[in-house]
Amino acid sequence: MIELKDVSFVYGAGEGIESGAAGEIGAKSANGSLSHLSLSITTGEFILLTGGSGCGKTTVLRLINGLIPNFYEGELSGSVSVDGADVSRAELYDTAKTVSTVFQNPRSQFFNVDTDSELAFACENRGMPEAEIRSRIAAVVSELHLEPLLGRSLFNLSGGQKQKIACASVAVTQNKIVLLDEPSANLDARTIDELHALLAKWKDEGKTIVVAEHRISYLWDLADRTVILNDGRIVRELSRAQMDAATDEELHALGLRSHQAGGAAFKSSGAGAGDTGDFLRINNFRYAYGNGHLALDIPAMDIAPAKITAIVGNNGEGKTTFLNCLCGLDRRARGSISFRGRNYKRRQRQKLVFLVMQDVNHQLFSETVLDELLISMKDEDEDEDAARKILASLDLSEYSERHPMSLSGGQKQRLAVACAIASGRDIMLFDEPTSGLDYLHMLQIGAMLRQLKAMGKTVVVVTHDRELVRDCCDDVLCLKDFNRAENIPER
Repeated sequence: MIELKDVSFVYGAGEGIESGAAGEIGAKSANGSLSHLSLSITTGEFILLTGGSGCGKTTVLRLINGLIPNFYEGELSGSVSVDGADVSRAELYDTAKTVSTVFQNPRSQFFNVDTDSELAFACENRGMPEAEIRSRIAAVVSELHLEPLLGRSLFNLSGGQKQKIACASVAVTQNKIVLLDEPSANLDARTIDELHALLAKWKDEGKTIVVAEHRISYLWDLADRTVILNDGRIVRELSRAQMDAATDEELHALGLRSHQAGGAAFKSSGAGAGDTGDFLRINNFRYAYGNGHLALDIPAMDIAPAKITAIVGNNGEGKTTFLNCLCGLDRRARGSISFRGRNYKRRQRQKLVFLVMQDVNHQLFSETVLDELLISMKDEDEDEDAARKILASLDLSEYSERHPMSLSGGQKQRLAVACAIASGRDIMLFDEPTSGLDYLHMLQIGAMLRQLKAMGKTVVVVTHDRELVRDCCDDVLCLKDFNRAENIPER
């Protein structure tokens, strides 16, 4: 039994600053404050927490797992209990014996450098016999099809692969309460199906499960109750029957994503019509890791200019590596890249292309949100008024003087998109731009991508988000249809 009674919480001053390495565990935002929130979760119940970015979903999870107030300081009132024990008075290591958490940014919960050690870590801390640990790991590896990820460096996994390891490390503990914060954010359709199967298994085993999530399509048949938050308060609760009966229009009116976002697998549509001389053309493009393993071998690929092209594929197929090479970040790439009839070498592409990374923490450097946009502009184009207009278009005006690391995950994502717009470059690359975003802000990103297209920009989006693809993408290219390399990266 989990009980939150009349809980209010406001993050303390200075809690917005995180270290670059800390990731989500340091994303201490005043945005996620709660106001007089009460919620009872019975043993074995499956709860879906949803609502807009910054509404307080992550804060609720931090209260249940004890990170508030043990790690995140602030003003807390009300009570939070798990199985009758006051979480705020319990030691974190005691709470962790009952409650497991998959963070929004899985990088922030890793304590090891390789996957095998990470899977064993929690059980080793509890002093379990080696045979028991090996047995548990083997069962989880088989269930989640993790064999290709064993023995790998955590630093060299894709975002989706890291998410799989985080879920697996939680599964190994066999705790009776599991909290998950945006667990599908970086996952492909196949892996989401595997996550669904794992959650269904945990539900059948009687575990209490609380998932904070924007993408609800894979959860609506599992959740016993859907709790919708806004501005730190519960504004609506829906039973399973009510969720089943809800139309997409009704869900969208509540700011929620569709619960029918599935469908057939993506198929390459090919580049759209246009003057082929203007295309972004990739020829004889090859990329090998330091050990010589060939990850990308693309004989030819054309991307239409002034259009929005989605690059799709499974986790670990090399989509992020492809973007990094395309924008000139990695010197090991070989091949020819031309745009509008002109060949561009690696350093030249750095001035032609802007990349919004999958983990935007890697590219936010300034002291304020406004400064972040200003440094993205060319020196001669630096214009505070223009920067403020861009912030306003993405609902970021009120945060202009905030430190970028004090924003929620979704707000950081929008800030990175704002920087791309401010840069004024001709080709815009986006790596999972709607990861962690709610329905309304997903639409907002789609609108901004269409705006870039209207400005004549060539937009390339790596994404697993089917709703985004349906909303704004002109062409869809499956990387595996162009890449002849065997994508089992061994970095």
